[in-house]
Amino acid sequence: MKVMKFGGTSVGSVKSILSLKKIVETEARTQPVVVVVSALDGITDKLIATSKMAKQGDEHYREEFDAMVTRHHQMIEAIISDDKKRIDLFNNVDQLFDQLKSIFYGVYLIHDLSKKTEDTIVSYGERLSSHIVAAMIKNGVRMNSRDFIRTEKKQGKHVLDTELTTQLVKETFKDLNDKTVYVVPGFIARDRDSHETTNLGRGGSDYTASIIAAVLNADVLEIWTDVDGFMTADPKVIKSAYTINELSYVEAMELCNFGAKVIYPPTIYPVCIKNIPIKVKNTFNPEHPGTLIKDHIENDQKPIKGISSIKGTTLITVTGLSMVGVIGVNRRIFTTLANKGISVFMVSQASSENSTSIGVRDEDADAAVEVLNAEFAKEIETGAMFPMQVESGLATIAIVGENMKQTPGIAGKLFGTLGRSGISVIACAQGASETNISFVVDGKFLRKSLNVLHDSFFLSEYKVLNIFICGIGTVGGMLLEQIRTQQQFLMQSRRLKLNVVGISDVDNFVLDRDGIDLDNYEKILRAGYPANTDHMRDEIVKMNIFNSVFVDCTASKQIATLYQTFLEHNISVVAANKIAASSDYDSYLKLKQTARDRGVWFRYETNVGAGLPIIGTINDLCNSGDKILKIEAILSGTLNFIFNEIAADVPFSETVRRAKEQRYSEPDPRIDLSGTDVIRKLVILTREAGYKVEQEDVEKHLFVPDSYFEGSIDDFWKRLPELDADFEARRKVLEAEGKRWRFVATMENGKTNVALKEVPQSHPFYPLEGSNNIVLLTTERYKEYPMLIQGYGAGAAVTAAGVFANIMSIANI
Repeated sequence: MKVMKFGGTSVGSVKSILSLKKIVETEARTQPVVVVVSALDGITDKLIATSKMAKQGDEHYREEFDAMVTRHHQMIEAIISDDKKRIDLFNNVDQLFDQLKSIFYGVYLIHDLSKKTEDTIVSYGERLSSHIVAAMIKNGVRMNSRDFIRTEKKQGKHVLDTELTTQLVKETFKDLNDKTVYVVPGFIARDRDSHETTNLGRGGSDYTASIIAAVLNADVLEIWTDVDGFMTADPKVIKSAYTINELSYVEAMELCNFGAKVIYPPTIYPVCIKNIPIKVKNTFNPEHPGTLIKDHIENDQKPIKGISSIKGTTLITVTGLSMVGVIGVNRRIFTTLANKGISVFMVSQASSENSTSIGVRDEDADAAVEVLNAEFAKEIETGAMFPMQVESGLATIAIVGENMKQTPGIAGKLFGTLGRSGISVIACAQGASETNISFVVDGKFLRKSLNVLHDSFFLSEYKVLNIFICGIGTVGGMLLEQIRTQQQFLMQSRRLKLNVVGISDVDNFVLDRDGIDLDNYEKILRAGYPANTDHMRDEIVKMNIFNSVFVDCTASKQIATLYQTFLEHNISVVAANKIAASSDYDSYLKLKQTARDRGVWFRYETNVGAGLPIIGTINDLCNSGDKILKIEAILSGTLNFIFNEIAADVPFSETVRRAKEQRYSEPDPRIDLSGTDVIRKLVILTREAGYKVEQEDVEKHLFVPDSYFEGSIDDFWKRLPELDADFEARRKVLEAEGKRWRFVATMENGKTNVALKEVPQSHPFYPLEGSNNIVLLTTERYKEYPMLIQGYGAGAAVTAAGVFANIMSIANI
C-alpha cells in the first residue's frame, strides 16, 4: 500500500484537484491507498487573518468569511456533477461553515483569540478540503484524523503522542483494502487528555502522512506538491537549478532545515526509521519522475547535492573573557532561548571559547537579545561579559551532500569561490559528519552567493559568464556577432553559457540579468536607459551579479575611469581601450593590484597587436624568469598600411584617407599620425616587461609637423595635401636605395622612443605587408636570435576575436 499526501496547491484549483483525482484513482486500481490532504491553497492563512480581524473588532471579517464560503462552493459546483452527491457535500460543508461562523462571531464579540480557539479555527481548512476530495474520488471515504492522531502537552506545546497514535492508527486501518480510498485531513489532531482540537504545526499535513505511512509499513510515502521535486537550489534565484533525482534521508533533512520548503522537516523521521522511501512528485506534471528519498544512494558521485538558504537571519554574539574555560555558559544560552521558545538554527563558536555566535530568525532577534542580556546581566554589569552583539540583515546558506566527507578541499573551494566574488563570510559552522557546511553572509549578497556556488560546484548544467559590453562600433559590434554565433556551440561542447547581461553605446544602455537576446539587441538597446557613464556604473554595481566581466570596446577616457570601481566590486575587466593600461603608472599599477587582491582579472591583450599574443607572451617570459632586454616593433597597423600604400600615383594624403575609409585608423587619423597610439602601445609593452615608464618618457621623432594637429579635423583634411610633394620626393630617394619607411617603436633597457625609420631589404620589418604588426623581443634567453611575433595588427574581426579570447580565458579559469 502507499500513502499519498497532496498539498494546498494540489487542491487549490479545479485543474489541480481534477489531476489529484486522476492520480489517486489510477493508483487505487492496484493497491490500498491512504490520501492525506491539506487545506485549499491559501485557506489556512486566510483563516488566521480572518480570526485576527474578528479579534480586533473589524467587521470586514465577515466579507473574508463569505469569500471562503464562496470559494469552496464554486469548487464543489465545478468538480461534482452528481446531483445527490453534490447536495450531500454542500450540506456537510455548510454545516462546518455554520460552526466556523459562530466561532468567528464569538471572537468578534469578546475580542479574544486563545490558542485553543485558534487551533480550532485553522482545523477547518483541512476538514473542509477532505470532505470535498472524499466526495470527488471514486470509492472515497473520509476519515477523521482527530480520532487517531493524538498529541500531548509538553513545555506549553502540543507534541505527538507516538505510542497512543500508533495504537489508534493500527486500529483505525486494520481492515485496509483496495476497494476503498481513505481520505484523511492532514495537520489536525486531538489532545489525549482534554480532547481539544490541536494541530501538528505548519506543514503538519506532511507529518500526518508520514506517521500513517510508518505505522502501516507503507511501501512508499508520496508527497504531491507544485514542484518536480527537490531542486539543487531555489529556481526563482538560480535559473539553471534542476531537480535532484535521489537524496538520502540525511541530505533531505539538511536541505529542509535550511529553507527548502518541499517537505516539512519532521516528516522524514517516522519513515526514515522504518526505511520507507519518500517520493516527491508534481501534481501539475505527474509524468516527471520527481525526487526519491531513501536510506542509501547507489553510484553517487556528486559531493554536493544542493544549496539551501534562509533569508532574514540575525547573528547574536555572546562574548566575554569570563567565558573562557567556564563550564555551563552555552547551557545557559540555549536553555534561556529554549524557555522563550526561540529556535537556534546555527551555532559558531571560537576555539578560544571567548565568543559564541548563534543564528536566529529576524523576528526572534529582539526577544533573544532581551532574554540573553537578562540572563547574563550580572556578568555584563561587572564587565566580565559584554552586552549581546547583534547583526541583522543577513542570510544563512548551507551546502549539503553526504559525499563531502569523502572529498577533500570542499571547504577551501567554498570560501575561495566566495572570496573571488567579493563575498565575506561572517560566520560558519560544519558538523563532524561533514554533511552540511553552513555560513552567514550579508543579505544583499544572497543571490550572488547562491549563483556563484551553484555554478562553481557543478550543480549547474553549465558554467555561466555574465558579460557587459560597452561600445558596439566596429569592434564591439563584431564581438557581439562572434558571441552570438558561438553561444550554442559553447553550451553544447564546453558547457559554458556566455550570458550578455549588458550592452551600451553612445546613446543608450540596457541591463538584464537573465540575458539579452542578441538577435534583437539593437531594438532592445533603443528602449534602454539614456547613456550616462555614472548611471551605468551604478546600475552594473547594483546588479551584484556573479562571474561578471565588463568589456570595454570604446576608446573613451571616461569609460576607462570605471575600471577601478568594477574591479573593487569583483567585476573582471577586458579592455580593447588602451587608455587605462597606458595612463599614469600608479593608476595602471593600482588596477593590476586591485585585480590580484580581489581575485578577478584585468585583461587587455588587444591593446597591442589586436589579436596577436604579444602581451601574453611577454608575461609568460617574465613569469618564467626571463628578462626582456629590448623590444623593437611596428605597432600601428594604420601607419604600416599608409607607408605600404604610398606610391608615385598614391600620394601621402590619399593613403591617410584610405586608412580611414577602410577603418584601419582611428576616427580622427591624427591620433595615429601623432604617434599617440604607438606611444601608448609601447608604454604598455614596456610596463609588461617590468619597467616603469610614462608616456612623457617616450622620445618622439614624428613625420608630420605639430601645426597639423591643431584646429579642427576639417582643417586637417584641407591642409594634408600640402605634405604630398615632400613625401614624394623623399619616397623616390628611398625607392632608389631599396629601402622602406617603417614607424618603429623601440625599448632598450627601459629607454623608449618612436621614430620613422628607413629599413633596408635585409631587415625583418622590410617585407611587412598591409596593416600587419611585428614585434621583435630580445631577452636573456632569446639574445642572439630575437623572438618574432607577426600578424594582423588591426581590423575589427581580429581585434574582436582577441577580446573574445580574453573573455574565454576568464571563463576557463
